[in-house]
Amino acid sequence: MSLNYEDMSWSDVRDQFRKWREENGRHSEDVVQLWVAVLEDKLHKTGNERHLILEQVIIAALDTARFDIAAQCTKQLSIEFPGSLRVMKFKAMRYEALEQYEDAEEVLNAIIAKDETNAAPRKRKIAILKACGNRLEAIKELNEYLKKFMSDQEAWHELCSLYLAEAEYGKAAFCMEEVLLHNPHSHLIHQRLAEIRYTMGGVENIETARTYYSQALKLNPQNLRALYGLYLSCSFLANSRAVSSKRKESQKLAQWALEQVSAHTVKLSPIEHNDKLIATLDNAFGSLDIKAN
Repeated sequence: MSLNYEDMSWSDVRDQFRKWREENGRHSEDVVQLWVAVLEDKLHKTGNERHLILEQVIIAALDTARFDIAAQCTKQLSIEFPGSLRVMKFKAMRYEALEQYEDAEEVLNAIIAKDETNAAPRKRKIAILKACGNRLEAIKELNEYLKKFMSDQEAWHELCSLYLAEAEYGKAAFCMEEVLLHNPHSHLIHQRLAEIRYTMGGVENIETARTYYSQALKLNPQNLRALYGLYLSCSFLANSRAVSSKRKESQKLAQWALEQVSAHTVKLSPIEHNDKLIATLDNAFGSLDIKAN
């Protein structure tokens, strides 16, 4: 611990807690130690700020597995605010940290019943289903969530990951397309959508992947992963049964992508005189060519 808490007064600790809150810093171990050593018995002196301090201590206690402190602070808030949804949320968090998932879900359902517009408890239910390994149920709950909160980009990302884990690539691509609508200038989203389409296979999907890889590179020419993907996509199309003009175009683009990969590697590599390593890289990429049936 960096702070000498033995020399700190309760007001010093209060001010330190306030500073951490303003900075959005958790400092969980420090918070718990200062609470136990100094502030716990002096909480009544902090006035209305005591509620913020109690919440801060609850989060820190859960981070450090001090569930006894979390329960004690939650109880104090429950006495002052009986039936508060905010306090109920802390109870659910404690149950979840203790892996008492059924109790946590029961509290979360009670919160949702009181406030159907509250997105946080719905997300926590999905997180619990994931923690229990129940991906299919998590997908179902997440789809229901997105019917009510369609603009939640993080939820679309999460649903995409769940579909990928279930090898539902078409549905995963749909999720990323929804994310792309909100972030059309993100090269990483174009790249991920391209990777999903490439994984799906087939000439049509590979052509779509090439388009997304190209857009990712247009947005960020330094994206090596997109360059790799563009090379592989074009190599596949160059060896496919597409018309000869498209095959020639893909072959030229694949060669360009490989040259760009080599140039970026030479430029960014900290190894001097790395010509042999670059040649090895070229050979390795040559062995990754995918031949169409």
